[in-house]
Amino acid sequence: MSASPDEKANAAEPLVSPVNSHNEWDPLEEILVGRLDGARIPSHHPVVACNIPPWAARLQGLAAGFRYPRVLIERAQHELDQFIALLRSLGITVTRPDVVDHGQHFGAPDWSSRGFCNTCPRDSMLVIGDEIIEAPMAWPCRYFETHSYRAVLKDYFRRGARWTAAPRPQLTDALFDPDYRVPGAGEPMRYILTEFEPVFDAADFVRAGRDLFVTRSNVTNRMGIDWLRRHLGPGYRIHEIESRCRTPMHIDTTFLVLAPGKALVNPEYIDVDRLPEVLNSWDILVAPEPDPVEERLLRITSMCGKWLSMNILMIDDKRVIAERHHTNMLRALEGWGFEPIPCDLLHYAPFGGSFHCATLDIRRRGTLQSYVD
Repeated sequence: MSASPDEKANAAEPLVSPVNSHNEWDPLEEILVGRLDGARIPSHHPVVACNIPPWAARLQGLAAGFRYPRVLIERAQHELDQFIALLRSLGITVTRPDVVDHGQHFGAPDWSSRGFCNTCPRDSMLVIGDEIIEAPMAWPCRYFETHSYRAVLKDYFRRGARWTAAPRPQLTDALFDPDYRVPGAGEPMRYILTEFEPVFDAADFVRAGRDLFVTRSNVTNRMGIDWLRRHLGPGYRIHEIESRCRTPMHIDTTFLVLAPGKALVNPEYIDVDRLPEVLNSWDILVAPEPDPVEERLLRITSMCGKWLSMNILMIDDKRVIAERHHTNMLRALEGWGFEPIPCDLLHYAPFGGSFHCATLDIRRRGTLQSYVD
């Protein structure tokens, strides 16, 4: 049987993946931005409660599964709309997930839950070159979070992108240490996750071409890091950043790579003398203390703590979107030679983060390179 005209055309014209992103700073061309629609307070589970203060965990347990208060949604939505408008004004294509019902119950033989939200695509998917990898997340309420992106993922795949999903975890009790408690000051680090199976949030990784940096955390275990290391193969290296945070979750308020040879570090969580040796030739930029007013607010509202000022988004290796209210960070960025673009997203904090968390860069104009010794 002879090939159809469409098949002949497809054979003659190789697909060019719309997905292409190797680092955090090449010129940004397309980005995924999360949604607030239907956001629910995370379902109660030890892996959720362990990362927030005890008083907040008690409140979260009482409110678990309910919609976020309308006043929080409306303020955050107004800022999110302005952020999206800013991205488009910079010539960046903005893609959005579907609106889904996060109130539906779902589960597996050993557990059940409701959903959470799809505000932070950075958490659930990792882009490595032309490949999107769905992360095996440890929060039960996030088990099906990438389903809201499936229409987008299928479109990228049809157009030539590679699409991978890490092994879907069982999330049985064996994954969580029943005796876990937050380590005190001076105590050795410990984590709620065991090594029962590989789990990780994509937001525990940042990319610098052939080198990735990761923090082990209460949502990313060693098996998860090892899975990604083996999946990517010898063309990539993954380096662990030691965090002193007592409740670690996501690298982008601890360590970020901003441009070739420039890394931003959190002085409370990072000992700069214990960074991986591959960074010896880099400029290590120490984040300024958060502004006092915003610090007090973020201690109450943010899942990411007071250092959300670090959660910035590079447009290229000079221009960077940062929170308008974080004046200390804006001044520091200017002093380091960057061109900050102030924007409001402070009220997005209760839903998981700020500019870096709320996005996933899909396409940056650049090629795979090595930036470390």
